[in-house]
Amino acid sequence: MLWTLALLPALIGAGVIFAGGGRSRLVLGLVGGGTMAATLVLAVAAVAGGWSGVLVWSDALRLTAALTPVSAAVALLVPLIALPILVYASAHEHRPGLSRLIGLLLVFVGGMELLVIADDLLTLLIGWELVGACSWALIGHDWRVRDNPRSGLYAFVVTRFGDLGLFAAAMALYAGTGGFGYDRLADLEGPLLHVAAFGVLLSAAAKSGQVPFAPWLFRAMAGPTSVSALLHAAAMVAAGAYLLARLQPELAPAAGWSGTVIAVGLATALAGGVVACLQPHAKKLLAASTSAHYGLMFVAVGAGYPAVAALHLIAHAAFKALLFLAAGSAGEQAETFALHRLGMGRVLPVMAALSAVGALALAGIPPLGAGFTKDAVVAAAGHLSPWLAGGVMLAGGLSAAYAARFHLLAYGRSREAPEAPPKPLAERAAAGVLAALTLALSVLWLPGAARDAGRLMGMDIPHAPLWEVIVSVLLIGLGLLVGTVLARRYSEAGTTGAPARAAAWLGLPALLREGVARPFERLAAFAGTVDDRVIDALPRLVARLGRWLASVIGRGDRRVVDAGVRATARFGEWLAGMSDRIGEAVTDGLPEGTARLVSFSGTDARRLQTGMSHHYYALLAGGAVLVIVTIIALS
Repeated sequence: MLWTLALLPALIGAGVIFAGGGRSRLVLGLVGGGTMAATLVLAVAAVAGGWSGVLVWSDALRLTAALTPVSAAVALLVPLIALPILVYASAHEHRPGLSRLIGLLLVFVGGMELLVIADDLLTLLIGWELVGACSWALIGHDWRVRDNPRSGLYAFVVTRFGDLGLFAAAMALYAGTGGFGYDRLADLEGPLLHVAAFGVLLSAAAKSGQVPFAPWLFRAMAGPTSVSALLHAAAMVAAGAYLLARLQPELAPAAGWSGTVIAVGLATALAGGVVACLQPHAKKLLAASTSAHYGLMFVAVGAGYPAVAALHLIAHAAFKALLFLAAGSAGEQAETFALHRLGMGRVLPVMAALSAVGALALAGIPPLGAGFTKDAVVAAAGHLSPWLAGGVMLAGGLSAAYAARFHLLAYGRSREAPEAPPKPLAERAAAGVLAALTLALSVLWLPGAARDAGRLMGMDIPHAPLWEVIVSVLLIGLGLLVGTVLARRYSEAGTTGAPARAAAWLGLPALLREGVARPFERLAAFAGTVDDRVIDALPRLVARLGRWLASVIGRGDRRVVDAGVRATARFGEWLAGMSDRIGEAVTDGLPEGTARLVSFSGTDARRLQTGMSHHYYALLAGGAVLVIVTIIALS
């Protein structure tokens, strides 16, 4: 039964793609929204009923699906966030190719649900690869723009490189235990455990846009707004953080694993915060903030609190999807995503108010639920080290800075903004649902709510000491101030000079290009040269030798073989001449001579037949004497 959670959206999405265009926005909205609503109902039933699933290929190959507290929460989250996004897509995105877009989004959700409910690495890989393939198609959806397919390919190649870690983990698990089940990870030890643990980390870091893989999230912004919202909030990018939270108990025993997870997460949270503070592109600012907040989730997992990471994933999904939809509405109105050219607060007042809710949640301001989950990450880090908690709080201050900068530039009041008709009701309603969900998570601040949430997640939620709360609030306030200053400084022009270079992921794309891509290109060119000049030299030598041998054989053929043929021909002609001269004499003489001999014999035989009896008696007597003499001679 649990398989239906992934099959329902995937099959309906495939049907929509197969059906092709011609469907109205209303029909596509009803199909997409209705499918997500049905998927959400199925998820609720699955969680309540404890559904599971097993497909047996062989004794060693089994596809299994099950729900743990963390996977159940994410299984509910995916359709809950995807529902308003699909409604928004049907109302907002360009009409050409809309049915294909809706269908791919549904298949995307199906792949993500399969990934979430997977209880073994084999099933996980199927969902993992399906999500990756869909992301490539969705990022390059508007293929008429030349750079979009390239951006989709870039994102696909980067994440595919990370996927190698998951394949290595699966092979290590099978080699060590003879199976792929998550529960068998606890049986691994030694090198195989480290291959599995760090392989999973590599794949998770690539999928969740952690350093050094973070730049692919900027290239993913080539996709439509609805794709960006779903990609960053509840699918694809969320997969990496979810997987670490899901497998933390099994992978933590690997030496150095937890520390590496923390280092990757904290480095990304801080670097992503700086990049977002300087980024002049609205969607790319949000993409950098996505990397930063998934970095915070990595820190929580490494600190030993996967439930905290899952809670922050839920809060992040709600406000990040909301902010992407808000950015899409502002960008469509201004026909650009350049922050200094937006300022849609006067033109889109409803969307501006909804965006403010998302920005406050992004900043981590109490009593919004995202503020609670961010403080929970601080508390989790503080259980290991106050310095680590300080790093997380600094990342929180940066989050407040870029949240303020985003909202003030995207939805601040601009006198130059043109008047525009109100956005479609479905578009505003979709953003409203996400804003309501963001506000609803404020219940986490209520007494006992955190304890109940922890019990549902299967782990206690840590509480930050008073000094951490005070420092965190002060850094948030400082971040808001810095964000306001940055918004005013760049309100008339985009980021230029050194800030612009820093905004491009602190030069990481250039480093990857010069340090990874170019060396591979040079290596490929060198290998091609070696192939042409060295490896192909042997076939060319063989070809030349073959041509030489052919010429030699040809000369021998003309001088020897053809001479033999000609001599044979001449001998045949001579033999034919000889046969012509003596043939008749021999062949005719034999029958003629035989006939004459028979004739003579007959004539002589007739002479013996005289008719006189005494002649016959004489012959008989002579014959008898001859026989007696012969017998006497032989004896």
